[in-house]
Amino acid sequence: MRVAYYSPLPPSRSGIADYSALLLPALAERVEEVVVVAPGARAPRADVACYHVGNDPGAHGWIVDALRRRPGVVVLHEFVLHHLVAGITLGRGDARGYLEAMERELGVAGRLLALGVADNLLPLPWETQPERFPLAGAVLDLAQAVIVHSAYVEERVRASGYAGPVHRIPHPAWPEAPVRPAPLAADPLVGCFGYLNASKRVPQLLEAFTLLRRRRPGARLLLVGASGERFDLERRLERLGIGGDALLREGYVAEERLWSLMAACDVLVNLRSPTMGETSGSVIRGLSLGKPMLVSDVGWFAELPDDVALKVPVDEYEVETIAAALELAADRAGELGAAARAYVRREHDLDRAADAYVAALEQAAGGEAVADAVLWRIAEAAAEVGIEDAGALALEARRAGIV
Repeated sequence: MRVAYYSPLPPSRSGIADYSALLLPALAERVEEVVVVAPGARAPRADVACYHVGNDPGAHGWIVDALRRRPGVVVLHEFVLHHLVAGITLGRGDARGYLEAMERELGVAGRLLALGVADNLLPLPWETQPERFPLAGAVLDLAQAVIVHSAYVEERVRASGYAGPVHRIPHPAWPEAPVRPAPLAADPLVGCFGYLNASKRVPQLLEAFTLLRRRRPGARLLLVGASGERFDLERRLERLGIGGDALLREGYVAEERLWSLMAACDVLVNLRSPTMGETSGSVIRGLSLGKPMLVSDVGWFAELPDDVALKVPVDEYEVETIAAALELAADRAGELGAAARAYVRREHDLDRAADAYVAALEQAAGGEAVADAVLWRIAEAAAEVGIEDAGALALEARRAGIV
């Protein structure tokens, strides 16, 4: 099998780029050839194409363009794709494409709303309430099959009306390797990694950290990653008095530094609301390091076992709950960390994920038809030598995984 592979790759500052850098070598060990397609390159000869789709039009617009030319297997890294669809329609002067996408999702009301947006009469929904208008159907309509990472997204794909094959494959974890923690002293050190904005519940985390500092004066907060354009992080930190020895701040960091900083933390925080249906590579990294983890009780994050991550409801008590959970996680670090490592080894093994990818790609490339032909030949051969109920024998071979 020859696979055409469409995805952002490093040095692109994208979680999906990191994901593909992890997955590609494992795939290459299992198929005849994986052809990594560059933006703007002609589609290569291949038995099946694999398209990684996220919500950033800059990183994924060209991938959707390729998908339009040739259907294939879509890896849906997020269910909410409104920003992507707006970028490849309105962003390119194609108002009609945006109207059609909104009408597909919401009928006439969606088309009217899209007209207001296109005429600059209404706020941009991909900035104000994207979760209400996912627009994933614009991509799903082109998919030969879909790979998702969570039951949450699988359910929404089906609810959207998609009738093709859906394969749920857990986000693979990075292989275990020795990591030297950065020399950062704190009691405890609380780390938050990734794009820092309101949807990551950073305002709530900052308020909760001030409560924690009253009980644990030695606590320090480590914030790593760029902050949102419309999110004034510095002003919020100043207003809450979080600075000096209480705060450690770094922007985008290279892979080695990222692992080192995560390993130094006593507790990791990865909150999210609203969720776009994403699965967090940052959470997978932290759990593989055996770190206590705080997540919001939404989407894929809610699917994590209770003994692996502390889940924070998004409600009026969120700040107080985060503060209490930070202290609890620091006190139960050994217990939570051991459960986290065991869970990642059990559910997010890279080899099993790669095997599942190959099975999904083979099916899309015609593997199901090949399997049916083999089963038919088994039944014929069994009948030729006088085995009764040869059809049942062939079906048993399928159930046993022989074919």
